[in-house]
Amino acid sequence: MNESRTAWLECLIVEEEIEFTLHELCRVSGASENEIFDWIEQGAIEPKRVSEDDGPHFDGASLRRARKARHLARDLEINAAGIALALDLLDEIEALRAQYTRR
Repeated sequence: MNESRTAWLECLIVEEEIEFTLHELCRVSGASENEIFDWIEQGAIEPKRVSEDDGPHFDGASLRRARKARHLARDLEINAAGIALALDLLDEIEALRAQYTRR
């Protein structure tokens, strides 16, 4: 990937339709491939699709979850299983807040 695309990915407000390769997801989230695979295994993030040519592809939601997961792993030293649980709980809180504000 060239440097201009990397810079573009790092400052982008990500739309759901944008796809990232594993390498791109690692670069823009700050996570290693091993971390990404651990999070996939635990259900914290899910590939949008898997290509035989260049492996898993991820969407904008996966990028947001990977960034949160990286923060939880780095700053709070939470393991992959704990990250999956924390992300699910954060999603539930966000959904409840959205429901509450619609009333």
